[in-house]
Amino acid sequence: MDAIPPSPAPANSAPLVQIRNLHLTVPASAGPVNILRGIDLDLGRGEAVGLIGPSGSGKTSLLMVLAGLEHASSGSVRLDGAEVTALDEDSLARLRRTHVGIVFQAFHLIPTMTALENVAVPLELAGRADAFDRAREALRAVGLGHRLTHLPGQLSGGEQQRTALARACVVEPLLLLADEPTGNLDHATGGQVMDLLFEMRAAHGSTLLLITHDAELAGRCDRCVHMSDGRVVEPEPTPSSNKPPVKVRLDPAGYPPAMGSRRAGTLASGQDGRVKPLHDG
Repeated sequence: MDAIPPSPAPANSAPLVQIRNLHLTVPASAGPVNILRGIDLDLGRGEAVGLIGPSGSGKTSLLMVLAGLEHASSGSVRLDGAEVTALDEDSLARLRRTHVGIVFQAFHLIPTMTALENVAVPLELAGRADAFDRAREALRAVGLGHRLTHLPGQLSGGEQQRTALARACVVEPLLLLADEPTGNLDHATGGQVMDLLFEMRAAHGSTLLLITHDAELAGRCDRCVHMSDGRVVEPEPTPSSNKPPVKVRLDPAGYPPAMGSRRAGTLASGQDGRVKPLHDG
């Protein structure tokens, strides 16, 4: 699958999203749990960013804070100049309605509404008189013009995710958040959904933050951000020496060497102390 080039950057060159020293701590019976530990991250306008890392590293929690669905404990999150952490619930809802589209792994369609009604919901809430006309166009754009009156239970998994994608993009969001959008789909169907995701993101010039464990999908983004233990991390640089540098590749999930034995191609230290990749399988 070929990567789709990012849309030209608008005149405003300031990052769409600016995150500074972001912390998220939640209470638990055994004591507070630190989920996000001082995140600093910028997302450029029209940029596609892959967010990768092991399960439990804080990826989904970061996405939820960006969407205003989770309250940060401290730090700053600015979206198009608005300080998200300072907004009340009503203001956050308005921000999501006009600025943010979200695609979840589990679809989250309203089961008693047709595909057309599901896609029209954010437009109706915004008071758009053309809500159903735009929803119809969005469903046709994802190949579901023939499924407008079907309920979610009458749609396949791929059709449900395409409906969810149409709903996320129908408002032409500045920020498109996707959390493992192909996790419940087979490979072929997932590939079709991702093609549509990148096409629609490019058409609207949206900034995309994509959570994925798929190295191929992450490779379609403009850059990747690695998370581990609630922090943004980078692969450790190879120490300088007189010996040629040891080349180590990332594993199929895109994890850097610091992430250890969760990876398929685990790294190990040989008897000479040099890092070497173990053979897969």
